Amino acid sequence: MYQEMQIRNYSPRSIQNYISQVSLVSGHFEKSPDQINLSELKEYLSHKIETKNLSASSVNQTISAFKILFRDVLGRDWNPVKIKRPRRPKPLPVVFSKEEISHILDGIINRKHYCLVALTYGSGLRLGEVIGLKFGDIDSDRMQLRVRGGKGNKDRYTLLSMELLEKLREYYKYYRPKTYLFEGRTAGKAYSKRSVQDLFKKILLQSKVKKDATFHTLRHTFATHLLEQGTNIRVIQELLGHRSLRTTSVYLHVTNFDPSKIKSPLDKL
Repeated sequence: MYQEMQIRNYSPRSIQNYISQVSLVSGHFEKSPDQINLSELKEYLSHKIETKNLSASSVNQTISAFKILFRDVLGRDWNPVKIKRPRRPKPLPVVFSKEEISHILDGIINRKHYCLVALTYGSGLRLGEVIGLKFGDIDSDRMQLRVRGGKGNKDRYTLLSMELLEKLREYYKYYRPKTYLFEGRTAGKAYSKRSVQDLFKKILLQSKVKKDATFHTLRHTFATHLLEQGTNIRVIQELLGHRSLRTTSVYLHVTNFDPSKIKSPLDKL
């Protein structure tokens, strides 16, 4: 199964997650995964939903993992009718206002922490993307940031803030990171996701911004603020690395707009 996903160029994270899901089901039944049938898989998922409140995302991930195992590795027929995917809840994302972003950034004293948060917001990065950055990914001539191996193992380019570029240069001179743009205590080793998440919780507490936000809220805010500036939604889709425009369109529901500045199409006739 590992080889199959590797050949199909799945990201290392997806491979790890899928194999982990198969391993969990195998351990539950105490037998080899190739001996598990669809009825047992449904029984397992039902049990976990009832006892562990398993999310729709986790259920879908487990189904996808077994689809690869059954169809592509074991050569079995896969009948999607017999095991349907759950509907995912679609809550609107939490978004910071421009004033809240300014307040958060103004309260960060540490140079590295400031650059980490500012770059994530200013370029619309995922957590895994920002901690995987290297200085070679910064294209100061074109004012772009190269994101390597994003979700779906795709590369893309996104925006680089002119205001932040000088701060990044100062940060580099002061910290001299060895391999990654943002490193933890060990030279040459990237910041861990948990460390960044814990850091952002502390930054939010210090800022006294009262929102149920996470580090990923910075990415949501980037997209929403671009929409409010009038940026075309398809451009935002490319900057975020979304496969579907439907994913990007969720930000239309949280965008603030001034109706007085919008003219009816009737007035344009």
